[in-house]
Amino acid sequence: MTPDLMRAGAVARRAAEERQIAATAGRSGGRETSYSRIVRPGELDITHGAILYLDDITVSFDGFKALNALSLSISAGEMRCIIGPNGAGKTTMMDVITGKTRPDAGRAFFGQTIDLTRLSEAQIAHAGIGRKFQKPTIFEHHSAFENLELAMKADKRVRRTLFAKLSSEERDRIAATLEMIRLSSSADRQAGLLSHGQKQWLEIGMLLMQEPKLLLLDEPVAGMSDEETERTAELFVSLAGKHSLVVVEHDMAFVGRIARKVTVLHEGRVLAEGPLETVQNDERVIEVYLGR
Repeated sequence: MTPDLMRAGAVARRAAEERQIAATAGRSGGRETSYSRIVRPGELDITHGAILYLDDITVSFDGFKALNALSLSISAGEMRCIIGPNGAGKTTMMDVITGKTRPDAGRAFFGQTIDLTRLSEAQIAHAGIGRKFQKPTIFEHHSAFENLELAMKADKRVRRTLFAKLSSEERDRIAATLEMIRLSSSADRQAGLLSHGQKQWLEIGMLLMQEPKLLLLDEPVAGMSDEETERTAELFVSLAGKHSLVVVEHDMAFVGRIARKVTVLHEGRVLAEGPLETVQNDERVIEVYLGR
């Protein structure tokens, strides 16, 4: 075969491969960007700036609309606080994002290509979305160091786990995370003996070991002392930019420390959105949430 024919064959094969990738991406939530770059299925694409996009999400429970055509967009690297009265749909929204609840209608995308409504909870976590519930979930009989080791994103097959030995790089990662969450001095302490605030930080550290791109945090400072709350605010500010954070919180002083933009939910949809100072002075927010 001549060189020209070989080159022509290679070009044809490459074109066929790209058509196949595009077709598969279309079936799996992938799409071509405005720059005509083929996006492979499962690849996080934040070309247009948004890391999370909810469009007209509706969820009903026995006729009650927990979410009512909710639309929301979170930018890559942003820290957004979500506030609202009880029953506003905050928890249901996070359930939809993490795959725990399937919406009756609407779309939920992680980046431009990953359709969250088609993935299981485990697949969504593997894609890069981590969630922290209000009550910390840690291994209380293990040390803080061991908790982070167990949470590390790695090959979890039985043989690999049984014969695993931490590399120097993995030890450095754990040490860096312990320092970030202010638990370096408690690395060898049994997790069950940590204070409430320290347990919350440890669970955040466990999420960070999974290398998430988006963190969902449900009332992370509930029950914390003033000092612990202040340290948590400093931690979140340090994470923004490296990660995207969605924080559900009722402590307005804490919200004011960490977020440039606040979204207020009411009856399953966005009531108001903007800087905290703006939404606090919105008459609708004052009536349904602040009670003034």
